[in-house]
Amino acid sequence: MAEYDYDLFVIGAGSGGVRAARLAALSGARVAIAEESRVGGTCVIRGCVPKKFMVYASEFSRTFKTAEGYGWSPAQSTFDWPGFNETRDIEVARLSGLYVNNLNKAGADLIHERARIAGPHTVELEKSGRRVTARKILVAVGSRPWMPDGIPGIEHAITSDEAFHIEEMPERVLIAGGGYIAVEFACIFAGLGVKTTLVYRGANILRGFDEDVRAHISDEVEKRGVRIVLGTQHDRLEKTNHGVISHLNNGMHLEADVVMFAVGRRPYTEGLGLETVGVELNEAGAIVVDDFSKTAADHVWAVGDVTDRINLTPVAIREGAAFAETEFRNNPTRFDHELVPTAVFSQPPIGSVGLTEQEARKITGGQVDVYMSRFRPMKYAFTGQDERCLMKLIVHPVTDRILGAHIVAPEAPEMIQFAAIAVKAGVTKAQWDSTCALHPTLAEEMVTMRDKVVPPTLTMA
Repeated sequence: MAEYDYDLFVIGAGSGGVRAARLAALSGARVAIAEESRVGGTCVIRGCVPKKFMVYASEFSRTFKTAEGYGWSPAQSTFDWPGFNETRDIEVARLSGLYVNNLNKAGADLIHERARIAGPHTVELEKSGRRVTARKILVAVGSRPWMPDGIPGIEHAITSDEAFHIEEMPERVLIAGGGYIAVEFACIFAGLGVKTTLVYRGANILRGFDEDVRAHISDEVEKRGVRIVLGTQHDRLEKTNHGVISHLNNGMHLEADVVMFAVGRRPYTEGLGLETVGVELNEAGAIVVDDFSKTAADHVWAVGDVTDRINLTPVAIREGAAFAETEFRNNPTRFDHELVPTAVFSQPPIGSVGLTEQEARKITGGQVDVYMSRFRPMKYAFTGQDERCLMKLIVHPVTDRILGAHIVAPEAPEMIQFAAIAVKAGVTKAQWDSTCALHPTLAEEMVTMRDKVVPPTLTMA
């Protein structure tokens, strides 16, 4: 008789948990995975996948306008919000079903219940009360939107989770926050014709990105119709017969049909029973793990957003795969969290990999070589539309190695994926420049920047 019911029990069937469960099961291990909601996690169900569909939908208003500049006369177009939502949800359900099928094919047991750790090597299922044992436990429950405490009327606001289930398209939306989720949804709603306001407490949106990128995208987003209000935050929310009034601490009163808070996410660790086996949490409530995703408990691991390392779906997948390779395939593997590319699906989108100029200056004693180009993309210059791209390279002044690459332009995420290969490989600016440009493309500008920025761009407070 086996010592444990399972070799591996995974709590959370998002991207990271599913990848770990599948690979472990395919190795011959006895695996179970529990999910309290729908299989697929935040990314597939209420995150990047349905959001990207909304990005696509919102871009057509500008596409129609551009088409007129190229001689087309598009028929009067209207957007079918309920119809789009229905189609989107069908596709999300299909993708969730693929995750389920892949788990079944791998031989993993899928349990549709909330699970919590009840003691060493023991997991309790909340609905049935059943307890099962496992030699190893992997926590992959992700994160949840955070709503600030202490704001009167906060119950009248929604989060990004509920944004996918708004029954009627609003005429006015106010979004609180300045991170990538807030900016992306602001662009989505504005592209769909909604009067959109973005309120952020900081000096500029997208904290953590390169300062030139932040300044550039702020200008471009406002050109697309998003009103940005900076340096303030909510005092209270007031529900009226006509909508919700946001009372801000700068004295402004802004009314909208929908108020959405996108002010951060928190690891979903509450009520998991982690304390019963000595799993440590940091100040943010994230599970503390080592380079191999192992916690302070010798039989518990954690991957994905619940560890708050780099909160991106591909990172969670790679962490889950590394865990399975290490623990079930006798192949010690750690995921390298350095130089991971990222994108903001704003309009225009952002692609970024490596260090910002400000970060680079800190590690080089203040000296870096900066190459930057701002220009009108050929497609929109032809029609007279006011849109500008930004491309920027950060280069070490001694080694000539490219430390960072940043793009704000149509298809920037597609470009940065391939730029990341070169940056990850440690190419120099000379090697980068030796690549022949492909003309006429936006991307060719990345390999034709020869003049350093003089004087160096200044950091913002």
